[in-house]
Amino acid sequence: MSPAVTTPLRDAEDAPPPTRAATPPLALRLPFDPVLTLAVLGLCIGSLVTLAYATQDDVPGQPDFYIQRQGIFFAVGALVAAVVSRVDYSRLREWRVPIYALLITGIVATQLLGSDTRGSRRAIELPFFEVQFSELGKVLLVVALAGFAVERIRALHHHSTTARVMVLTLVPAGMVIAQDLGSGVVYVVAGFAVLFVAGTSWRHFAALVALFAASIALVLVAAPALGVSVLEPYQKDRLTAFLNPSENPSSQGYQQNQSRIAIGSGEKTGRGDRATQTKLNFLPEHHTDFVFAVVGERWGFVGAAFVLSMYALIVWRGLRILTMSKNLLGALIAGGLVCILLFEVFVNVGMNVGIMPITGIPLPLFSYGGSSVLATFLAVGLLQSIYAQGREAMGSKGRVPTI
Repeated sequence: MSPAVTTPLRDAEDAPPPTRAATPPLALRLPFDPVLTLAVLGLCIGSLVTLAYATQDDVPGQPDFYIQRQGIFFAVGALVAAVVSRVDYSRLREWRVPIYALLITGIVATQLLGSDTRGSRRAIELPFFEVQFSELGKVLLVVALAGFAVERIRALHHHSTTARVMVLTLVPAGMVIAQDLGSGVVYVVAGFAVLFVAGTSWRHFAALVALFAASIALVLVAAPALGVSVLEPYQKDRLTAFLNPSENPSSQGYQQNQSRIAIGSGEKTGRGDRATQTKLNFLPEHHTDFVFAVVGERWGFVGAAFVLSMYALIVWRGLRILTMSKNLLGALIAGGLVCILLFEVFVNVGMNVGIMPITGIPLPLFSYGGSSVLATFLAVGLLQSIYAQGREAMGSKGRVPTI
């Protein structure tokens, strides 16, 4: 028998080329969420354009005073967001205690060293701007609470975990309310948001809501009846103006009345250069609390819809990032930050149109102010970090990440 004939191996050049995986589109290979980035950029540009119109006569001889400073805040904030986006957010779990300690220390320092404004100390004055630590503390609180919640992942739905998270929330919230009522409420919202994303039982939420209702009744009804004043006089005036806007239209109700007049006069496309409420300074705080009214008067429904659509994009992307997070910590952080942003937009726009009391909560990335801008960019950087690592984790599992 003839020996078996073996087929020689084919030369390398005769071998078929290896199969190459399809290259994902350019947007999917970016180390950041492009839609979120464009929405943030749109708000920054809108803020600069609005401030340029509203504040050109506010500082004699310096028509660009607020624009230049806001531009610097945006530049520094963008740098902060870029740096934070490259940090492994999962390691923040190990830093939950120092982060929480920093939060408490900053609030105490503001109370001790801050400048006195309307009977409360909200910010520490520095040579170039004022640091309002309660703004930065919102982001720190979400990160710290998320870390504490993840540490108790085996007892996440137990009532002891809910109680612990709320105690950790109410300690800084109570301290901040003494400085700024609006920011203190945002802290409470952050705590609720972390619990909600963690899947806390509705029974726990019902108990918490009942507790807070009783606390509000105590502060607003029982304490004043006993001669104990909990709220500052200006805080009482704001609540009175909201409940009875026509009672004192020239004093407590002046701000909201002028804001509603400005927004109503803008109609569909705005009054343009004929926007007298802003130009003649009838509209107070037109660069901070009531900047949305400036948009409504000058650019009308079209301008207001553009601003709100940018916030809608950010909320959508934040929820998308929550779902693609690689771990529970990322989901809790993303959920808390998105809820804070949504609440601040709702309250600020609401007080501009008269459906919410004036609380001093700024419009994120639109109102003038360095602390608010930096805090929002810090939140954006964390969202970008969660997005980038979540997309990478999906790719390692063979799943094609989508926008």
